[in-house]
Amino acid sequence: MRWLTLYARSRQVPASLAAVVISAAGVWALIARDGGGGPVDPRMPVFVLVAGVTATSIGLGGQDLALDRAAAIRWRPRRAAHVLLIGAVVGAVLLAVGTATDTDLATTAFVVRDSAGLAGLVALGAVVCGAAYAWTPAVVWLSFSVFAPPPTNVPMEVATWMMLPPGTPTATWTALALAVTGTTVYALAGPRR
Repeated sequence: MRWLTLYARSRQVPASLAAVVISAAGVWALIARDGGGGPVDPRMPVFVLVAGVTATSIGLGGQDLALDRAAAIRWRPRRAAHVLLIGAVVGAVLLAVGTATDTDLATTAFVVRDSAGLAGLVALGAVVCGAAYAWTPAVVWLSFSVFAPPPTNVPMEVATWMMLPPGTPTATWTALALAVTGTTVYALAGPRR
């Protein structure tokens, strides 16, 4: 077997990908039930993205962290690529559901911003909480964002960045900071033991 196949299997990529597709199919079913083509709840794409990064975050840690740290291969580029692929795949699945259902779930700019920021957030979660609980920061932040009042200042815009419309500078910078910081810290440090 090649290293990529072994890496994918050790990181539970097939199961994670299946969970992402199932959550996307669930959204597809909800949209079809409502008739499709009409306006979609703006929180729906954020829920799909958080569900996707939550499902894929378990793969941010291998079966044996000590073995990973002692391996003779360079993990840093692989870890960074893994985080970037999480954001790309989760965003692509959401955009594919929107195209397949002929519904405007979210703009491409919104999906790219949120999927990148959320991928960085789960990478930070893997470093701080461990791979098994890497999903925790994304779910906690989403929970606050859903119930928070509409933002009236910059700190509240930072706190609710994933719900804000595309083109909001604070949301874009927050997502970019999370993506860069999370990817860098995870690539350098790896998941917590």
